[in-house]
Amino acid sequence: MTENAQQQPSAPDTELPTQYAPADVEGPLYERWVERGYFEADAKSDKPAYTIVIPPPNVTGSLHLGHAFQHTLMDALTRRKRMQGYESLWLPGMDHAGIATQNKVEQQLAEEGKSRHDLGREEFVERVWQWKEEYGGKILGQMRRLGDGVDWSRERFTMDEGLSRAVQTIFKKLYDDELIYRAERIINWCPRCLTAISDIEVEYQEDDGELVSIKYGEGDETLVVATTRAETMLGDTAVAVHPDDERYRHLVGKRIKLPLTDRSIPVVADTHVDPEFGTGAVKVTPAHDPNDFAIGQRHGLESITVMDERAVITAHGPFQGLDRFEARSAIVAALRSQGRIVAEKRPYVHSVGHCSRCKTTIEPRLSMQWWVKVGPLAKAAGDAVRDGRVKIHPEDMSKRYFDWVDNMHDWCISRQLWWGHRIPVWYGPDGEVVCVGPDEEPPADEGWRQDTDVLDTWFSSGLWPFSTLGWPEQTEDLRKFYPTDVLLTGHDIIFFWVARMMMFGLYAMDGEVPFRTIALTGLVRDERGKKMSKSFGNVVDPLDWMDKYGSDAVRFTLARGANPGTDVPIGEDWVQASRNFANKIWNATRFALMNGATIEGPLPAPEQLSATDRWILSRLNKTVAEVDAFYEDFQFAKLSDALYHFAWDEVFDWYVELSKTTFQAGGAAAEASKRVLGEVLDVTLKLLHPVVPFVTDTLWTTLTGGESVVVAEWPQDSGFRDPAAEKEIETLQSVITEVRRFRADQGLQPGQRVPARLTLDGTALAPHEAAIRQLLRLQPEGEGFTATATLPVAGATVALDLSGTIDVAAERKRLAKDLAAAEKEKAQATAKLGNDAFLAKAPENVVEKIRTRLAKAEEDIARIQAQLERLPQA
Repeated sequence: MTENAQQQPSAPDTELPTQYAPADVEGPLYERWVERGYFEADAKSDKPAYTIVIPPPNVTGSLHLGHAFQHTLMDALTRRKRMQGYESLWLPGMDHAGIATQNKVEQQLAEEGKSRHDLGREEFVERVWQWKEEYGGKILGQMRRLGDGVDWSRERFTMDEGLSRAVQTIFKKLYDDELIYRAERIINWCPRCLTAISDIEVEYQEDDGELVSIKYGEGDETLVVATTRAETMLGDTAVAVHPDDERYRHLVGKRIKLPLTDRSIPVVADTHVDPEFGTGAVKVTPAHDPNDFAIGQRHGLESITVMDERAVITAHGPFQGLDRFEARSAIVAALRSQGRIVAEKRPYVHSVGHCSRCKTTIEPRLSMQWWVKVGPLAKAAGDAVRDGRVKIHPEDMSKRYFDWVDNMHDWCISRQLWWGHRIPVWYGPDGEVVCVGPDEEPPADEGWRQDTDVLDTWFSSGLWPFSTLGWPEQTEDLRKFYPTDVLLTGHDIIFFWVARMMMFGLYAMDGEVPFRTIALTGLVRDERGKKMSKSFGNVVDPLDWMDKYGSDAVRFTLARGANPGTDVPIGEDWVQASRNFANKIWNATRFALMNGATIEGPLPAPEQLSATDRWILSRLNKTVAEVDAFYEDFQFAKLSDALYHFAWDEVFDWYVELSKTTFQAGGAAAEASKRVLGEVLDVTLKLLHPVVPFVTDTLWTTLTGGESVVVAEWPQDSGFRDPAAEKEIETLQSVITEVRRFRADQGLQPGQRVPARLTLDGTALAPHEAAIRQLLRLQPEGEGFTATATLPVAGATVALDLSGTIDVAAERKRLAKDLAAAEKEKAQATAKLGNDAFLAKAPENVVEKIRTRLAKAEEDIARIQAQLERLPQA
């Protein structure tokens, strides 16, 4: 923490503008926090460390609601820990986003009529760095708008010098430990991005395709295969059947003619084939299908590649030069003309893989690539959760984690790009292969060349928790802040990123876990629970809402919807309600300041306080304990809801209102209540601060004269409880609520004053008569008072004189009409529920709705009858 953080508090300023204007407050206030170094962590500090590393957003990205959601929660965690006395580090940074960033720059070049090949590799990479400096990192400024309390002095980028050294170091270590290897395997290939992508970067969707059944062979030696990718038949090198399938036993070991070619291919027996599916015979294309590749390996089949990197047919013949989809139609037409088509089904809906970046249909392709042998790494990642060193929250998400790490395939880490960490392997003129570490010189002799591929972006992101702290060097940051405390991220990237970090962290840090807790969130959806998508037209830019309602309102809305692991629906009405909450906090604090609320001096002893004061202090301490428990369990929705209802309902709507009569009366009781009100607001603003930082800091510094609530001490539960005071005020609330309800039922305006006689003797409500009269707009009974309505509530009696305040005849007529409607509803519902034939046929949910209608009608009848009885006689 900087020196500024130790400044002494000044005298409180009791002046606040009449309205809260977030746009005038948030920007300057955030810059003041940064300038004062509030978010900078000190590795030399004796305080216990608390660390979160931010899931690095893409350098190409901008802030969306998903970012805003997770950043709000991470900010709340780190702000609270800072206030609790921890050396709190929230470390920011960005991912270089290999494919996305290269695409951006290639698009820019295309507008100039150029390609990356016109520039050459070195100049192109330099151009990407220029783009990054000019356009990249837009999201960092938006994070400031949101109020992210990150340590900007430690900002990292996955391509910066230190992280690049970490990447080269771990690649070399994995290579030397024989956990990285190069092999020709089937990979997911994107014909548009022109690179391999990993399994988890493939998005599957149901596409309308075709299923074509084709006759292979001649005469008696024929069989039928079905395919959705007819173009791949040009690369078939076998037909496989199950070894126990009697239909084809006579063909196993024989060769049959492959249509449209001059080749014959063998029939092989393989247990992978399901004899019950389709015809029980499958075409085998080892170079273009992962399952076929495995069959080919088992039977020593040739792998024939029939498409280039752009998915254009390369096989000699009439289809050469056609795009794969053009070739598909042409091949089916040619087969049809030869009478080889047995059946065709269109549309045939089936699951098809697409590139998550550009949505192009993925083409399985045989390719020489670099791989990580994940077996031992994945086992260690699974064991760390099983033995409790890492907790997954919510716990039921652990199954998804284990399903992934326990069944992980080797990871293809090479990408055919120019932007990224280039693979540190050199090839010699005589077949030599050398892997070069960061402190080693690459071969300089003639004929040596470096591998042209770069590493998968997730490879460098997998090092994020320790590389950002200085690894492989043993830095002060690494010693102080590793392992990190919480990884908070969406459940949708548990495979992309979480498992990678677990594997690499345990491997690089000698078994030390990268984080102690994995807190998984859901995804932000629209108010109807629908996924946000540009195609649906329901995408929201959080900056628009920040401009309109303020960052605090957006943050509070997101936090209030954050139940662990479940998706978060959000709509603009909810943000507007959160803006109203911020305004309520502002107005209540302004009222308190105008009436002398203070934090100076000790709190009076309980025996010197009124029941109202003791009640709110008791509720305050319970709220502190409740909020702390919710934070420890990552229950952001519950803690936000608890704070909302305590602040709005109990403090602002009840305590502040009840205190008005005390303030008006003056004297020692008023002075005590001013001190209690100051205490309650002080603590409440601190509790709210991690979620709504801007308005709370502005109000807290005005109330207390302190430097900033950012560096204030987090409240602690003092243990004070007063059940008797809580019960007394609950009784008071029930009286006020019941009379308010009666007034509303009678059509009285909220501000309309009514003569009343209160009988409170012998009850705990006697000291509260002035507050009851003020809150209920009840004036003394006076001469000629006639009780036209009497309400017995909680042992007290409230007699009201409503003569002259309402048109009794008109009110009776209105209520009679409402009663008739309720009785009709009851009769209809009763008749349906008494009809056995209806009950036998109707769905349960329909029957339940009718039961609910009946219960509501009965409640309405009882309420209306009670209102009629209370009305004075006309």
